[in-house]
Amino acid sequence: MSTRHNAAVRQTVVWCYRGGSISAEPRINDRIRVPEVRLVGPSGEQVGIVPLAKALELAQEYDLDLVEVAANARPPVCKLMDYGKFKYESAMKAREARKNQAHTVIKEMKLRPKIDPHDYDTKKGHVVRFLKQGDKVKITIMFRGREQSRPELGYRLLQRLASDVEDLGFVESNPKQDGRNMIMVLGPHKKKTEAMAEARQAQEARKAEAKANPGKSQNAAEHSDAEHSDVDHVEAEAPAEEPAEA
Repeated sequence: MSTRHNAAVRQTVVWCYRGGSISAEPRINDRIRVPEVRLVGPSGEQVGIVPLAKALELAQEYDLDLVEVAANARPPVCKLMDYGKFKYESAMKAREARKNQAHTVIKEMKLRPKIDPHDYDTKKGHVVRFLKQGDKVKITIMFRGREQSRPELGYRLLQRLASDVEDLGFVESNPKQDGRNMIMVLGPHKKKTEAMAEARQAQEARKAEAKANPGKSQNAAEHSDAEHSDVDHVEAEAPAEEPAEA
């Protein structure tokens, strides 16, 4: 057996002896196996270094748990707390963090170099909506036939689109040729978390309005749902759509 392996084994044994644990759960109460601990009181006050038996006695007096919060310290740091309540609050905080976690999504919009003005406005509207939601947008100009010899048409179209939405986004990746396509990526000025927060505020405002004006808000909600349904359908078809050439 090599010297390096022996050293690794000794280090592992020492780590385990000193309180290391494979489990992520901290040791509590009778599971703590050290002669003395640095004790922290229920309100965060420093009690000092005390024998383990004394720390357990204080935990019983306060009707709390003795929880090892820093196992690698010398001596280990333990705190008096309600461990069940602590675990519950930690789980709620983690759940809230996951709920507010924002993942940036890259949407895609495909255009032709000679796109019809109406189709351009429709596609631009989708790009605007994506950027408002805090998502990136990959713009792809598709060239066909003789259009491949006129890359400047696609470049000018991408420049025009970037200029039209400059209040909401910026050019994160400049236009570049990729085979028969030309690609540009737009990034939002607004962070995803900000967009989500604004969306929640708007939803709360709509709920408040609905509560204040039940009849009016119901008609508005039905109209809004119908519009969103149409837009979502267009969005789903947009990437596959090939607008007619001008």
